[in-house]
Amino acid sequence: MQYLLAIYAAEADEPAPGTDEFEAYLGRYMTLTDEMRQAGVLQDGRPLEPVSTATTVRVREGKTLTTDGPFAETKEQLGGFYLLDCANLDEAIAWAARIPAAEHGSIEIRPIMQLG
Repeated sequence: MQYLLAIYAAEADEPAPGTDEFEAYLGRYMTLTDEMRQAGVLQDGRPLEPVSTATTVRVREGKTLTTDGPFAETKEQLGGFYLLDCANLDEAIAWAARIPAAEHGSIEIRPIMQLG
């Protein structure tokens, strides 16, 4: 079954790019990603640009409205995702617990709906 692991964290809690802490943090992600690939569960995964680059689109009464920034003000922002093919939810939870941001943020696991 495919699961989306959405990675949420407060950007202020993440190490700053260009620092030794950031390089070590990124290295942990790269190691985990390689382990997911070797285990045969990784379907896709990507980091997102900072929330300041977001644009929100709404259509109201036939008019397209855009807003700079995320759709809601929250403490934690969506920072990236993994798409995994796991045997069950327990396996997805085990992988989610290893994502570095889980230590200061949260990982939302959502099964992918099978259509047709």
